[in-house]
Amino acid sequence: MKRLIVLFLVLLGGITVLAQERQIKTSDGVRLYVKVKGSGMPCLYLHGGPGAGSFWLEKYFGYYLEQHFQMVYLDQRGAGRSSSPKNHNYSMDRMAKDFEEVRKALGIKMWITLGHSFGGVLQMGYIERYPESVSGMIMVNCTLSIEESLGKSWIIKASEFLGNKDHLSLTDSPDSILARFKFACKKLKSKNISWKMNYASPKTEILVNATYEEFLKWNNDFNAKAFSIKDYWIDYRKNTSEITIPVLFFYGQNDWVIGPEHYKGIKFPDMILWGSEVGHMPFLENKPDLKNAIDSFIHKYRL
Repeated sequence: MKRLIVLFLVLLGGITVLAQERQIKTSDGVRLYVKVKGSGMPCLYLHGGPGAGSFWLEKYFGYYLEQHFQMVYLDQRGAGRSSSPKNHNYSMDRMAKDFEEVRKALGIKMWITLGHSFGGVLQMGYIERYPESVSGMIMVNCTLSIEESLGKSWIIKASEFLGNKDHLSLTDSPDSILARFKFACKKLKSKNISWKMNYASPKTEILVNATYEEFLKWNNDFNAKAFSIKDYWIDYRKNTSEITIPVLFFYGQNDWVIGPEHYKGIKFPDMILWGSEVGHMPFLENKPDLKNAIDSFIHKYRL
């Protein structure tokens, strides 16, 4: 009975404040973990990682988001509390279909999406396939080109931290980029300075890592496979000029994961472009500015 009440309220446009936690089974048999919390316009959170899951955002920034949106926290297939596909299908087509099946299962007509980091790639893949389902996008420290972010920013900055001047040219192949990325990751870890790539201090890294310790099992399957899939190496920046819905593009001026100048290739026609003095984790390290940006987006587009 409670589930029927929650679903009815969702159909009215997302005005409920009741929390709904459930598993949604996809058409190919994957069990997706979904939690619905808050009130307002329905908003699908597409986490980064790949495979980071939705919990840490809910824990550390959900209190704000849920005041303005009916948040749909989703752990993507092969990530977090969701199961993995038996046929190993992690294509963009299948990911986007997952999002659609979740939307329909919840009885939501349209929603906005909120992406972080790698979630930007997923946002673009989704709206290109199902434009009628998305009324707006909030992109927080998002990449729309893995090759550009890893090759032009991440690896170069990691090399600086490691005292290595062997920078990577953007003409290198994805395989070469990945090889250098993995090598740099090992070196950073061995020197205990991995945190410098994502966080302003080791304390923030400890906070995020602690969220995963709250679960006995955490699925890392998508994380292990994502970068081997060609769909995720598409440069979506060139497609942004064709997306006419409202977009908030929030970027960190010290974000070495995405690149402080990644925003220059973003050309959404109806966009709030918001640069912030922060690294890759504004949800934890510059909450006031991120709140101001989202408040401005809500006010401008009357969400």
